[in-house]
Amino acid sequence: MSAYRSTDWFGKKDKMGFIYRSWMKNRGMPEDMFDGRPVIGICNTWSELTPCNAHLRDIAESVKRGVFEAGGFPLEFPIMSLGETLLKPTAMLFRNLASMDTEESIRGNPIDGVVLLTGCDKTTPSTLMGAASVDLPTIVVQGGPMLNGKYKGHDIGSGTNVWTFTDDLKTGKMSPAEFAEAESCMSRSPGHCMTMGTASTMACMVESLGMSLSGGAAIPAVDSRRKRIAQLSGRRIVEMVKEDLKMSKILTRPAFENAIKVNAAIGGSSNFVIHLTAIAGRMGVALNLEDFDNIGSKMPLLLDLMPSGKFLMEDFYYAGGLPAIIKQMGAVLDMDALTVTGKSHKENIKATGTIYNEQVIHQFNNPLIEEAGIVVVKGNPP
Repeated sequence: MSAYRSTDWFGKKDKMGFIYRSWMKNRGMPEDMFDGRPVIGICNTWSELTPCNAHLRDIAESVKRGVFEAGGFPLEFPIMSLGETLLKPTAMLFRNLASMDTEESIRGNPIDGVVLLTGCDKTTPSTLMGAASVDLPTIVVQGGPMLNGKYKGHDIGSGTNVWTFTDDLKTGKMSPAEFAEAESCMSRSPGHCMTMGTASTMACMVESLGMSLSGGAAIPAVDSRRKRIAQLSGRRIVEMVKEDLKMSKILTRPAFENAIKVNAAIGGSSNFVIHLTAIAGRMGVALNLEDFDNIGSKMPLLLDLMPSGKFLMEDFYYAGGLPAIIKQMGAVLDMDALTVTGKSHKENIKATGTIYNEQVIHQFNNPLIEEAGIVVVKGNPP
């Protein structure tokens, strides 16, 4: 019998062990599922009230296949899902509540390692915060962005073109019928916003922190490679448990500094500041507003993406994805920082990181903007 955390539940040969195993067997689980193999919790933020995450049940099945293949015991569980598109007054109001839900669900159950299934804006930081407080081996599987919106021969971006279309409707440039047609053309597949809004920013943040498999942040939600990386993540989390590769070994100060620099290069959302500092706080890593100035404000912008640019996340993936950004920034990042693969960023992107479209991803020495990171502005002292 292994000395995994779940042994305190399923490894007991007394009355309580009987109860724990017996109730789990009501689904027809055979005896050898309780032989000491790693129990992997799949934390699912699926909800039909969170359109960005409505496909995560399918993604969970891919993760389970990977866990079974690696000799683990997958158990899926739900937590409060935060859908920015529907939830009033704002999903941010409930981020810490969802974090508590994640933390206590992990802490109170027989779980040795965790896979976080995320997508919409606040589901990523809330689950990371909660998991960080428990500090088990953890890997993130992002849900991925929607396909590019298509309207009358042009690409349109979620969020970005809502404002332009609304203005066109008000000024008579667009009819009510055209407005309704564009509504259907914008959101044409499962997934989160395909612009560099908070959801895409969080997906890139996770990868730059080293908390997901390399190359996963920009894969479209409906691309078969999304399920492939989910299955590989299921395999990997079992190995992480065996290696005792906890979050605290990955989320170090260099990892947070890498994330700040990468966020500048991709033109990430300013919400990044709120969420990264919260995650750092859970890990006990000192991170303050001055760090965003000192570390990131002088970084170049390498990615031409809406809302400030021209392209969308699908284009970003085809152009090389985040590995291409990381490779371009190799001279200014800590490329030896540990990731969930058990290897460094340098090792992860050794065979990848090629730019396939330099209109979308610019080279470090030929950026869109030379200094594009977040600058923290303070008011005058009283």
